[in-house]
Amino acid sequence: SEGAVRETTMAAVALTACLVAAVHAVVAPWRPPALSPAAAVCRRAACTMTSPFEKENRYVDEMMETARRISRRGFGILAADESVPTAGKRLQTIGLDNTPENRRAFRELLFTTPDLEKYISGVILFDETMYQMTSGGERMVDAILKRGMLVGTKLDTGLRPIGGTNGETRTGGLDGLGDRVLSYRREGASFAKWRAVLHVGEGMPSERAIHENAISLARYAAICQENGLVP
Repeated sequence: SEGAVRETTMAAVALTACLVAAVHAVVAPWRPPALSPAAAVCRRAACTMTSPFEKENRYVDEMMETARRISRRGFGILAADESVPTAGKRLQTIGLDNTPENRRAFRELLFTTPDLEKYISGVILFDETMYQMTSGGERMVDAILKRGMLVGTKLDTGLRPIGGTNGETRTGGLDGLGDRVLSYRREGASFAKWRAVLHVGEGMPSERAIHENAISLARYAAICQENGLVP
């Protein structure tokens, strides 16, 4: 029952506290000898651990800088990666047809908003937008980058049903993902987005849905990092 679980947890916490106190009582009187500044530096250096991934991946420093820039305090990420049908719904609200030119103009309006770079650290683009130009003939990607914002892109190809479940889904897009990552990186992207939807309800999310989505997320992240994009 919930009460039994709570009592067991409290007992475990109390036991842990007693063990910590006992160890502290034994160890506290002893102090390690003082180290010279040079020895202290050497000891700290000896404790530094580098994973095989960090040793072998040439993009590590660049990805760390990207992660730092997009997660700056006070900044957000602009998700402008609407698919063609979703963009059409946006345009419909103002009486415009869902045409490539209208979608281009709509996105240019967003990306050229005055002082946008004061609040936005990165912009997620739809595939179509990665190759579009502004009305002035500048690449949309360059219009974003020159204002100090980073460019990201959505890499998944939509949701797929998981057979034998109550309408639960997995995310498609792993096939050929490495080539697409390299292509978007060449266009100027430095980070990426991937959706994973877990349904909540009676018996959901199921173990199968959790497992399949966790695997696809892990594979997506690994492929991105192997090729220099921050997932």
